[in-house]
Amino acid sequence: MDTQDTGAAPPLLRAVASSTRPLYQLLKCISFASKIQVEIGEDGLQFRADNARVMQGNATWNNNLFTSYTTNIPQTEDDEEPVVNTKFQISLPALLETLQIFGATDAAARQAKAEADPYRSNIRNYRPDAFSNQTLGMAGTCCLSYVQEGEPFSIILEEGGVNTTCNLSTYLAESPEDIPFDIRDLSFKIITQSRWLLDALAEIAPTSPDKLTIVVSRNAPYLRLSSSGSLGSSSVDFAKGRDLLETFSIRDRWVQTFKFDMIKSASEAMRVASKVSMRGDAQGVLSMQFLVEVEGGGTNFLDFRFVPYADQDEEDDEGDDEEGDLADPYVVS
Repeated sequence: MDTQDTGAAPPLLRAVASSTRPLYQLLKCISFASKIQVEIGEDGLQFRADNARVMQGNATWNNNLFTSYTTNIPQTEDDEEPVVNTKFQISLPALLETLQIFGATDAAARQAKAEADPYRSNIRNYRPDAFSNQTLGMAGTCCLSYVQEGEPFSIILEEGGVNTTCNLSTYLAESPEDIPFDIRDLSFKIITQSRWLLDALAEIAPTSPDKLTIVVSRNAPYLRLSSSGSLGSSSVDFAKGRDLLETFSIRDRWVQTFKFDMIKSASEAMRVASKVSMRGDAQGVLSMQFLVEVEGGGTNFLDFRFVPYADQDEEDDEGDDEEGDLADPYVVS
């Protein structure tokens, strides 16, 4: 038995975290899909959710979220491609439920606050309150392990001397292609507080809209979100000013229509993030990149891409005669 244990290969991944709260919150932001793709990397874990190739969400667990993060990924001789497959699919609801087991008391308190104000920012939820396990000195750890390709993704939760082991089934990764987004052909770039975007959706939601039209132009209204639904129509205009739009760069007038529920699926990211970078390319694809500040874990990023309705009229052509230099894109990775 001892000889066999000594000769066993180390797992592809072993990571230990003192809290699952930031891990859970980041994954919850892309919970619009039942299965997500996981990729193990030296710098952390990458998660991707896809909705019929018209919406994609990416979340990252950076290695600074863990007290210990170790990978054992064999490389080829040129060290460019791994010998083993480090990608797999996993059930997102099962993973989220497992992470909730750890610190369930704190999670219940945060849920009560969220229900009291559904559009309340959760940034401070990472910080312990007077009755949190961290403040009360209740030690706990979460250990993640992935032995090899085809094996379960194991999560061991230890709290107050009680260990809970969960083995989640893994599936072959489908490797969907990224939604094309041409960073070299941007029509606009806007950086603002994500709270303002969340508030705008909250203003529009009561009309039960099916579609959301986003208009970005050189003249007022500089940024407009408008919609119409069974209960009426609504629009929200953003004034141009650093108190509201920290960065506003535009090359061409940009008008695109998206499914409202698709944009609304990113509302959890809007709630937990401090800033959002909105960019649109000449093909009409919308990119939203969210900066999330995690106490003790630095900054993490969430990336979403949305494909517009194909029947959108090319109304932007009227602004083609206007030229302007677009500042370097807001890179959050």
